[in-house]
Amino acid sequence: MFRNVLVANRGEIAVRVIRACKELNVRTVAVYSEADADSMHVQLADEAICIGPGQSAKSYLKIENIMSAAEIANVDAIHPGYGFLSENPRFAEICESCKVKFIGPSAEVISLMGDKNQARATAKKHGIPVTPGSEGIVKDEEEAMKLAEEIGFPVMIKASAGGGGRGMRPALNQASLSSGFHAARAEAEACFGSRDVYIEKLIENPHHIEFQVVADRHGNVIELGERDCSMQRRNQKIIEETPSPLLTDKLRKEMAEASVTLTREIGYENCGTIEYLVDDDGNFYFMEMNTRIQVEHPITEEVRGCDLIKEQIRIAAGMPLSEHVLNSEPRGHAIECRINAEDPYRGFAPSPGKINLFYASGGRGVRVDTHVYSGYEVPPYYDSMIAKLIVTGANREIAIARMTRALNEFLISGIKTTIPFQAAILKHGAFKSGNYNIRWVEEYIASEPDPPKPGSLEG
Repeated sequence: MFRNVLVANRGEIAVRVIRACKELNVRTVAVYSEADADSMHVQLADEAICIGPGQSAKSYLKIENIMSAAEIANVDAIHPGYGFLSENPRFAEICESCKVKFIGPSAEVISLMGDKNQARATAKKHGIPVTPGSEGIVKDEEEAMKLAEEIGFPVMIKASAGGGGRGMRPALNQASLSSGFHAARAEAEACFGSRDVYIEKLIENPHHIEFQVVADRHGNVIELGERDCSMQRRNQKIIEETPSPLLTDKLRKEMAEASVTLTREIGYENCGTIEYLVDDDGNFYFMEMNTRIQVEHPITEEVRGCDLIKEQIRIAAGMPLSEHVLNSEPRGHAIECRINAEDPYRGFAPSPGKINLFYASGGRGVRVDTHVYSGYEVPPYYDSMIAKLIVTGANREIAIARMTRALNEFLISGIKTTIPFQAAILKHGAFKSGNYNIRWVEEYIASEPDPPKPGSLEG
């Protein structure tokens, strides 16, 4: 086991990793920006090193600053969390060249699956269903138009190096393809440093289902079930649950087997997530693989009785998967709400500022992962998520009732949050029945002329 681990991240995931390390009796080093000097992860770590000003590009994305901190603290491993440098193959490669273990897959695998076009081709090669689309990078608008007409509208233009919903544009006709192609390339270059895009058939009103996979260097490759991430706005997830109310046992088995096959064939090691689109006819299509831990990993932990962060650390240290993880069986139902510092009734405008009161929900089957507290100042530089509220119940009905109770009990003042919006969603008949897809939030709530108010979405 490692002696000293640096956590190359911030917020709740940094706290999460530090706690897992403590339970493994591993010393931790936090890195932080000047804006995060008072963040909880800085207080909980055994050592903390400032790596720059508030802007991510000058701190959490600055590889040389993080590696300098690693050298100063004499660490033997780095956990990247999610976001920032977690899927950066160059960072993983630099860690290895400096004899510091990167807690994640190899740089080669990150590079392979990080290029969405290559990942798609790899999945297809191993018999995983993919949507009809271009065989490679689309070089110009003329080629894009020709391909779209062959595939048939609507299509989706996607950044090859994309992620997080960026560099994506739907095209319903020739006019929207022309504008969308250039917009996608421009956003891709701005966000990922590459203008490369590809085109695939747009599956209308799909469900977004992802499978958690875990693999060690001893030949163990397993899946730990699915998570339904269809409740989202502008490709950003709002609520996740497991198991999915959509999947039949047959479809679940097919997708699980596909996930294990792909994970094994690419030589993957550590935790990862394979994401799919599922249409109303029960057809599933590979979308991408996230070569890191996911924000929504706690709901898998709750129904499987495991700690995925500990498994990441154990695997990176060369240990086999824990027996209780290898033999885990799903139990009950879990739901997660991402609590964001945003005003959902003003177009989800960011709401940074001082939190005057932070009172987290509690009670049976309730878990809160967070890095904030009363008096904490939410900085304007980073993702707006300030907490994750996770509930578990014996079945979906109990879990929904428990989440509703927990949301109503969660008190945050001084800033706006998404809590009332999520409470309203949970009351809606579409959510209760499981009859929702990735377009539901925008089409039935966010697009209403008058913003919905808490309690107004009964039905």
